[in-house]
Amino acid sequence: MTILDTILTTKQQEVDTFRKETFPTRTIPLRTKLSDRLRSSDTLEVIAEIKRASPSKGVIHPSLDAVELAKRYEKSGAAAISVLTDTTYFKGSFDDLKAVAESVEVPVLCKEFIIDTVQIEKAYAHGASLILLIVAALEAQTLHKLFTFATDLGLEVLVEVHTPEELATALELGAELIGVNNRNLKTFEVSLETTQTIAELLPRDRGIYLISESGIVSAHDALQASSFGAHGLLVGESLVRSNSVEEALPKLKVRRHTDDAH
Repeated sequence: MTILDTILTTKQQEVDTFRKETFPTRTIPLRTKLSDRLRSSDTLEVIAEIKRASPSKGVIHPSLDAVELAKRYEKSGAAAISVLTDTTYFKGSFDDLKAVAESVEVPVLCKEFIIDTVQIEKAYAHGASLILLIVAALEAQTLHKLFTFATDLGLEVLVEVHTPEELATALELGAELIGVNNRNLKTFEVSLETTQTIAELLPRDRGIYLISESGIVSAHDALQASSFGAHGLLVGESLVRSNSVEEALPKLKVRRHTDDAH
């Protein structure tokens, strides 16, 4: 079994538990769409991630205060905040999601391995404005069902791909936000060239916004992602480990290449 397979087995167990829960009524308004900000920006926009741990890197920052860090991210120019809600592998929680959504004005992404609508219901109840759907983790029919369910709630969906075949699935779905995971979820190896491979296959006339995910450490990496055609970055570990978020995050907001149709 791959790491992804192991995580998805855990998710099925969580789904069974969630079905027995009663979620709170959502009190947090949906935020301005991330796609609107990406459309109007001439720099790469950053989705800054709250990340305590990961399967590939182990514990990164166990005592991280999600709300305090989210506020610093927002003040430093983050376009959105990504909150890992997985507890078993990433040491996150839906409580983190709700607390962050209540403390910032930018959109908040529920970063989760979603396999069932009940997880989307929980993300919505806890204040998410965006959710993540991973093509590699879902059958096409399930992906379509989850995408429709989320968008009907008014949520934006970041559809994550890693291969040209997965991109074709995301395009067929009608995804506006496409995330390119530079980390192979089966081997956890990272290569920024994955963003280049996917970007070269994107139709230029459909208003699609590309987010490069994983492996972004420096302004040099950001410039490389921009040159490939990215509109934004999803960055977690390097920001969490940085001595100063206030210095590190703005350096990633490099000028975006504008030789596409946006």
